[in-house]
Amino acid sequence: MTYSYFKGDNARSKARDGMAPNKRLTLAFVQEAGRILLGYKKRGFGCGRWNGFGGKVHDGETVHAGAVRELEEESALIAPKLDKVGVLMFEFLGDPQLMEVHVFTTKHYSGTPSESEEMRPKWYSLEEIPFKEMWPDDVYWFPLMLKGKHFYGYFTFKGMNDIVDYKLREVENIHDVPIPQGPQDTTCRG
Repeated sequence: MTYSYFKGDNARSKARDGMAPNKRLTLAFVQEAGRILLGYKKRGFGCGRWNGFGGKVHDGETVHAGAVRELEEESALIAPKLDKVGVLMFEFLGDPQLMEVHVFTTKHYSGTPSESEEMRPKWYSLEEIPFKEMWPDDVYWFPLMLKGKHFYGYFTFKGMNDIVDYKLREVENIHDVPIPQGPQDTTCRG
């Protein structure tokens, strides 16, 4: 299934000058029966929003290892078995670098969630996920993640709050998803 959306005339840039390599990031979510652990971002990119736990993949580090490390650094939870469920690409108009976010989930962890310098963890029931205090794209792909689906999405933002274009689809094998290295035309076509 593919979900598409387009808003505005010529809203997305058709080309970006000075294209940079993708910024590889991770996002990990811990789930239990009927609830999910989110972190309130206290500083840096995404400050003031609830999100999963993650960050930059270090040079020489695998995406999976980066996700395990970031989850532990930001929540004090140890979860060596993370399942990759999604890849999300983000283009912020005017920024020459795409964000390539690898999304993981787990139900297997040890430790107690603890506040870090960057994140304040809190459990939410699946019926009370605070979408209005999260990134605007989360409302589109979270339902797929919570149903255990694999997915690929490409979101184009104008500023930090306005999605001007997106494409989202379920995929059979998340490990076979090709990662774009430049802007994608996601405009709806009849």
